[in-house]
Amino acid sequence: MPILSIKDFSIHFYTPKGVRKAVDRVNLDLNKKEVIGIAGESGSGKSTLAMGIMRLITPPGKIVGGKVLFNNEDILSYDEDKFNKEIRWKKISMIFQGSMNGFTPVFKIGQQIEEVLEVHEYKGNFKERVNELLKMVELDPSVSDKYPHELSGGMRQRAFIAMALALNPEILICDEPTTALDVITQAKIINLLKILKKELGLSIIFITHDLALLSEISDRLYIMYAGGIMESGYSLDLYKNPKHPYTQLLMDSIADINKDYIKGIPGFMPDLANLPKGCRFSDRCPYAMEICKQKEPELKRIEGDRYVSCWLY
Repeated sequence: MPILSIKDFSIHFYTPKGVRKAVDRVNLDLNKKEVIGIAGESGSGKSTLAMGIMRLITPPGKIVGGKVLFNNEDILSYDEDKFNKEIRWKKISMIFQGSMNGFTPVFKIGQQIEEVLEVHEYKGNFKERVNELLKMVELDPSVSDKYPHELSGGMRQRAFIAMALALNPEILICDEPTTALDVITQAKIINLLKILKKELGLSIIFITHDLALLSEISDRLYIMYAGGIMESGYSLDLYKNPKHPYTQLLMDSIADINKDYIKGIPGFMPDLANLPKGCRFSDRCPYAMEICKQKEPELKRIEGDRYVSCWLY
């Protein structure tokens, strides 16, 4: 049984220009001690999905349907107080996009991690726990006495990972945790997450637009486009033999030393307030048929653990 199962999850934003379906009937499973990757272009709904799982969607956004099952219990049905006390940061924590700049500049790193422990009523010694967490992410405990501006980008990111692990969560959501880091530091963060997964038994949701990066860490992949899941399956299968035209084009856009040039995907993502009648990718798809423009395909199993939302299959 998956540790986290998302069923027909939808998040809409109510704007003067219409209702934007940022996440539209998404289904997703995360197993224990597994890393799943969520990939897609900017604006595909990846970060909104993550924020929805953490119940951090604010007006004009609203969760309008579906379930988020944690250990087979719908945590969307919890009131805010119960969710905050039992789930948020204790069972599911999150590294936010741009989190290395998420620290308050006027407080020391140790004070900010201690605040998380205090808010969630940690019973142990705060300073000892902070030092333990910093060592866990390969930082010297002396970092706790430093201000955020005194650390490099990679060190701040490690410190934020330490804060996310403060209460021993079972699930860690990483929303583009390596954005704005150089490739060497990116590799170090990826290796750190691999070690933490093994040592702590973490289940990880890793969100990025960088498919090459995902190949280093993910067990399974979900490809998102315009709020929906286009394809999912084991990472190796998707990299070796992508089925959905969108996945194929994404794979073609990965930089490779053996390529003469990098292909782009022509066209633009549709307006989320005015999605196409049929397949949401039909306007950009090189294989679009008449049915693609008339009827939206369902996400269906085509073989093993491979699911594709496409009329070609």
